[in-house]
Amino acid sequence: MFPMNEDKMIETIERASPSVVNINTVRLVHDYYMNVVPLRGMGSGVIIDPGGLILTNNHIVEQSESIEVTLFDSRKFPGKLIGTDRLTDIAVVKVEGDNLPAATLGESDGVKVGQMAIAIGNPFGFFLQGPTVTVGVISALKRTIQAEQGVFENLIQTDAHINPGNSGGPLINARGEVIGINSANIPFAQGIGFSIPISSAKRIVDELIKYGKVIRPWLGILGVGVNPQIAQYYKLPSDKGILVTRVFENSPAFNAGIEPGDMIVEADHKDITDMNELTKELREKKVGDTMSVRVQRGPQVGDIDMKLAEGPS
Repeated sequence: MFPMNEDKMIETIERASPSVVNINTVRLVHDYYMNVVPLRGMGSGVIIDPGGLILTNNHIVEQSESIEVTLFDSRKFPGKLIGTDRLTDIAVVKVEGDNLPAATLGESDGVKVGQMAIAIGNPFGFFLQGPTVTVGVISALKRTIQAEQGVFENLIQTDAHINPGNSGGPLINARGEVIGINSANIPFAQGIGFSIPISSAKRIVDELIKYGKVIRPWLGILGVGVNPQIAQYYKLPSDKGILVTRVFENSPAFNAGIEPGDMIVEADHKDITDMNELTKELREKKVGDTMSVRVQRGPQVGDIDMKLAEGPS
């Protein structure tokens, strides 16, 4: 199936496995009678720095009361949450250790369909005496999926099976370099797994380490996409674009004079048909950048430049 020989594959897996950790968490939740009870969870993570920085998924560690990290050699450490990002399902945990076996982070921008993919996880820590491994290929790139936590974009799709406990572990290439962080698998879709590209994850990690969160710009509006049927029914001035339904006070849109009932038909000279497209354009921007939008209000059409501000946490 693969041009890589068996001994070489084993060597690659053995070299990468020590950086993969088990993460056990405890969250406090209310039961049916409103009593506070502990809820335990588990997942995987990957050491990205010898000083103890661990990359994992947000959904594994968010709102955790305590975090325990078990290394490949069965050593246990209390984990400290450095930062999380729900939008990308990325989180960073820190343990106090020295000379820990850090993974080699590769680049996902050059990944191609058909390339070997090895998913490694450590869902049960010392109980299994080592990680779990599945091997496959890169099936597709730049996938968008709708999950319980929201919409995730630009994902790597692989047929290397990803068990729930393997979430947060690395997806590596034939050289043993991390090219993705395993994040989700679609229920009832046999043999499909998804990973967050490591090039995207590294940018998120940098901000989490620096700020404890990801700083993103916002416009400060809510809106709905318009099609010809909606435009005809509500007698709107355009049959494409976003109908603004709410403008948040003191937001960039508010300060620029945008009002509910306005229609945004372009952003930075690109046609916009719904909020997802507008959000994609925003993700290419930074706080302090300027975004130009074409606004239609009744028969009047005009361009407005807005200086983007930091969105609320």
